[in-house]
Amino acid sequence: MGLLDILLGRTKPVVADLDRLFALPSAAVTLEAAAGFTPTGHGAVCFATVEGAAFEQSHREVQALLDADTDRDGPPVELRRDDYGYSWLVSRRAPDQLSALVTDLHAVNSQMEVNGFGPQLLCSLAGFEDPSGRRLALVYLYKRGTFYPFAPLPDGTQRRDNALELQVRAALSGDLRIEQDLSRWFPVWGAPGL
Repeated sequence: MGLLDILLGRTKPVVADLDRLFALPSAAVTLEAAAGFTPTGHGAVCFATVEGAAFEQSHREVQALLDADTDRDGPPVELRRDDYGYSWLVSRRAPDQLSALVTDLHAVNSQMEVNGFGPQLLCSLAGFEDPSGRRLALVYLYKRGTFYPFAPLPDGTQRRDNALELQVRAALSGDLRIEQDLSRWFPVWGAPGL
């Protein structure tokens, strides 16, 4: 970044560090101890939908890579579109296989980057729940290289449990690079994998 960029207030975008995803299993231990949340085994990668043969080929490669895993329990990886027009590649594992789920999420992001679709990547999430059935997602913002908690209220309305999100932020600040700008804690209503 040059002097002119500094004077004009321009900044370099943060480079995504996908290896930060591998901190999730240790953060899950802290999360369980601090708030009683355990992994659901569900996770997803969200990206802006792109039309075209190259994108479809990339999607098929990623899905074939993940579906080839013989240790996978349950349904194969699936592609879903949400009500907002975004695509989600959803992976399901056993709840005790968070490391394998994180590997899946990393593989999807990496393959999309390699195939030139890094700009379309938005976020990845891993789902958690507590014994009372409350849901929580730890969301990785691809373009920021940071995490934030997303906790929808269990009443079915599109409202968040802000107190829980702040509690999780405080608990995980030593385990994950938490997004400091709260305005970037975007709600992911109806996200597959949550």
